Amino acid sequence: MKPLIVTSGDPAGIGPEIVIKAVNAWHSLGKAQRPLLVSGDPEWFETLGKKLSITTKNVSFIPISWDKTDIKLGQVGKSSGQAGFESIRAAVSRCMHNEACGIVTAPINKTALSLAGHSWPGHTEMLADLASPSAPPAVRMMLVNPDLRVVLNSVHVALKDMIDALSTEGLLQTILLTEQACKQLGVPRPRIAVAGLNPHAGESGLFGSEDIDIIAPAITKAQSFGVEVSGPWPGDTIFMRAKNHRDFDVVIAQYHDQGLIPIKYLGIDQGVNITLGLPFIRTSVDHGTAFDIAGKNIASPDSLLAAIALADRLASQSEHPNQPLINH
Repeated sequence: MKPLIVTSGDPAGIGPEIVIKAVNAWHSLGKAQRPLLVSGDPEWFETLGKKLSITTKNVSFIPISWDKTDIKLGQVGKSSGQAGFESIRAAVSRCMHNEACGIVTAPINKTALSLAGHSWPGHTEMLADLASPSAPPAVRMMLVNPDLRVVLNSVHVALKDMIDALSTEGLLQTILLTEQACKQLGVPRPRIAVAGLNPHAGESGLFGSEDIDIIAPAITKAQSFGVEVSGPWPGDTIFMRAKNHRDFDVVIAQYHDQGLIPIKYLGIDQGVNITLGLPFIRTSVDHGTAFDIAGKNIASPDSLLAAIALADRLASQSEHPNQPLINH
């Protein structure tokens, strides 16, 4: 059984704290569990564990030595951004060398990452480039919690740039990746709903033509492939219809906030982010670095533990394809 790698996140945030707590919780489940390796600086984790009176004896490391001279809890900094990057890079390398089955990521800070000289707007784009620098795979974000599944057609892009970049081909790719991901999550024939871009999904062209000219053709093409997909549906009601998987099993949102607002409104503790399209499993927490509570021993590991559990189930299903997968 290959291990999962848990990255440290930005060490100035709550990442290392929730990693220690989640690893301890994983070990306390009392049954045979997939091994977890933490990609990070053992000295930083051990010092933090002593400060918070949390044991680190269950933490096995892919050891990385960080420049810790100016990493300060609760503060954005170049060194903490670089440390978070190094943790991710080491994890990707292990996966690409077939030494691990996947990665579970703690949160990074995009400003700190930029200060360290890295231009990626987030994990999703970074992972694609690190996995295959010469030909990065097409990737998408999928967010899941017990009530809702959402896939983002675009990720960390300015809204005006997203509209300019919207294409039938790109949305078709999103639909096909979504169908594949839902099947891996135990939904054999997912009902996929596509959200419109404009108010009322354009109101037959009254509020913009993108829904008619770009979004609808992608849906029609996917239907010709046998995908059970419908839309475009108005964005202000589609998520209510998909809650608890009533009318739809998953919603494709056109842009970042359209999809993340309903997911996060339902609560972040059980939310998990999955990256679709990578050559390895990647799940993540559905929250940020929370610098305001870093080092105070009040950060909840629930989202990270949920991400570990989901990555484990995905890995187990990959290792044993005929084994049923419990829906998340």
